[in-house]
Amino acid sequence: KDTAHAESLAKELGPNASAASVEDAIAGADAVVLAIWVDQSRELVPLLTRQLENKVVIDPSNPIGFDESGQVIRTLPEGQSSGSVVAGLLPAGAHYVKAFGTLGAGQLATGANNEPRIVLFYATDDDAAEATAQRLIRAAGFEPLKVGGVSDAGRIEGPDGELQGQIFDLDEARAVVATEGVQA
Repeated sequence: KDTAHAESLAKELGPNASAASVEDAIAGADAVVLAIWVDQSRELVPLLTRQLENKVVIDPSNPIGFDESGQVIRTLPEGQSSGSVVAGLLPAGAHYVKAFGTLGAGQLATGANNEPRIVLFYATDDDAAEATAQRLIRAAGFEPLKVGGVSDAGRIEGPDGELQGQIFDLDEARAVVATEGVQA
């Protein structure tokens, strides 16, 4: 929303960063991370349908909000995931993956490149999205593990997904996912 701020931040980040409009950034990308709230997705994604066609769309959103006392609450009805909401908004040619939303910013910052590597879970029904998610998760310093398809996205979403916010190495994560009867 603020071009001057974006340009200043890009300069601060160094030569590999640049400022661009949302439309220009999407046009130049193979993969798009929708790092926005679920409700914002409902407003923004329909405006970007044409631009998101044939793109890998990575969704880290969680169905969370805050009540009047500041406590975290679930913002979607039981049984509905932000993954199902966002995937349903995308054009048919987009490649959707639920990823990068299982750990908080602090856990992501301190957990990258640890040995053994910490698992980041993802969910998708799309082979192209899966390959991209695996590559990006590894590049970020984590180990990718699929929990299933989009219908399983709720397992990795806060505030009440059983795998959300959990720190596992690959062997532990595989055991937990297998216990729930999902093929990894």
